[in-house]
Amino acid sequence: MPNVARMYDYFLGGKDNFRIDRVCAERVREHAPEVFVMARENRAFLGRAVRYLADEAGVDQFLDIGAGLPTQENVHQVAQKINPEARTVYVDHDPVVLVHARALLATDDRTCVIRQDVRAPEKILTAVDALGLLDLSRPVAVLLVAVLHFVTDAEDPYGIVRTLLEAVPAGSHLVVSHVEHRPDLEEAAAQYRDANAPVTLRTADEIGRMFDGLALVDPGVVQVTDWRPDEPPYLGEHRRKWVCGGVGRKP
Repeated sequence: MPNVARMYDYFLGGKDNFRIDRVCAERVREHAPEVFVMARENRAFLGRAVRYLADEAGVDQFLDIGAGLPTQENVHQVAQKINPEARTVYVDHDPVVLVHARALLATDDRTCVIRQDVRAPEKILTAVDALGLLDLSRPVAVLLVAVLHFVTDAEDPYGIVRTLLEAVPAGSHLVVSHVEHRPDLEEAAAQYRDANAPVTLRTADEIGRMFDGLALVDPGVVQVTDWRPDEPPYLGEHRRKWVCGGVGRKP
């Protein structure tokens, strides 16, 4: 079965994927040729958001849910370049992800990976609390990057976000990126029906609702390419923008 984490790894130019993943990913590309560009743009957004949080916002605890396969510039690496004391817990339910992540983190006592599912936020919080690496009484950055579009409406993505944020104090932050619902993406999203997680497209307004009750960090919920870019991104007509993202602070 095609695996969404391995497909994303392929989109990013990684090597931790199998032929069945590449075949499905190429079917996605047939309907959305810009998918490889946007995977990289989404990854760059994650890096910029973590740098902002570790530097300007002074956050030193990161909870990365649906982390996916390790690649270059992982969350803990970005954060620790700014604050060597930063702590990160990665969460994923994919056994392939866990094997790779644990190998990467074998010598880092400020970073850990646990097996839990984004669809069970209470279990995530219980596991994180039991682990003891993060102090949930202090501000935490909750990262849900390119994961909530794998949560169906019936699985209540808004309730997941609400449960996670209710468990962390004021000064905590939420980072979300999510594929936007556009007619030209419907066929691409449909290719995930044979993978281990289907895709649910949502409008920009629906994605913005993930941040209800939070103070949005400028420039708000925008295309990930436009969230505090390091340099003006080049996006021609063949590189349509269709991943929304933002950062919000719990007041």
